[in-house]
Amino acid sequence: MITVGTLDHRRRARFVVLFAAILAVTGCATTRREEAASTEQLLAAAGFQMRPADTPERVAALASMPREKLVVRSKDGNVVYTYADPEKCHCLYVGGPKEYAALQQIGIQREIAAHDPEAVMEWPGWGPWLW
Repeated sequence: MITVGTLDHRRRARFVVLFAAILAVTGCATTRREEAASTEQLLAAAGFQMRPADTPERVAALASMPREKLVVRSKDGNVVYTYADPEKCHCLYVGGPKEYAALQQIGIQREIAAHDPEAVMEWPGWGPWLW
């Protein structure tokens, strides 16, 4: 026999499952946007130039590129690195070997900072108070 209490319990369980699913989907989307924003900040810090997709031709070209991936290309005998973001900024980041080297250096610095915060502060091993 099903009672009113049983129905309420089932409704609560469905609500909890639905709410958890919504949180999971929203969390994944938010994380992806944050990762893209972080990547774009790193590219800009490394000297990559942002080129907006402000014409129909550029929008079409941007849509045909691999999205949110750093791609190496050759143009007129020169190496060019591109990062297409058709969703957030509707733009293309473009850089050469110099900017790519700077991006790698930033990545190395972030890796060091993640494992050894004192190295980033440039303090001696015993702290900042012993000058």
